[in-house]
Amino acid sequence: MGTNGSTMLEPLRQGLPPIDAASVSSSASCALPARYEAVRGARQFTSATLAQWDLSERFDDVALVVSELVTNALRHALPTDPPARETPHDSPVRLHLMRWAGRLVCAVRDPSPDSPATRECEEDFAAESGRGLFLVETFSDSWGWHPLAGTLRGKVVWALFRLPEAPAPARPTAGPAA
Repeated sequence: MGTNGSTMLEPLRQGLPPIDAASVSSSASCALPARYEAVRGARQFTSATLAQWDLSERFDDVALVVSELVTNALRHALPTDPPARETPHDSPVRLHLMRWAGRLVCAVRDPSPDSPATRECEEDFAAESGRGLFLVETFSDSWGWHPLAGTLRGKVVWALFRLPEAPAPARPTAGPAA
């Protein structure tokens, strides 16, 4: 992906109408503890949220991507000496799901300012780990990241899924003239 905020966000804009924050039809987020068990919690949260939004048919792809993004945040973005006691308000990792009419965005916030690292071209597909961002790229329509600004420190890594447009309601047709 790119090297600056505008480049990193460009895939969110490609081929889609601009995102208007006021047009978000649904959003949900949850704080995740700094433990690998959080991946299961993120999948359960995703399942419940997608079911509520009538998007259960997208669960497999979305849950795979959420699992990879959360795992990467837990594995690569946390400080080596986390706080002894963690509350949901200071949880270092947070999952956000946002739905617009034609897209779903999964975003994972973490405290590291470092860009997500992808492997070089010579992927080892037999390796037990290291394929996370390759899977994110494969199963989502686009992905990227951007650094946080202001008082928040770290970054957000996101993945976009295009959703089918809802069919327009059928218009009544005039019957044959009598």
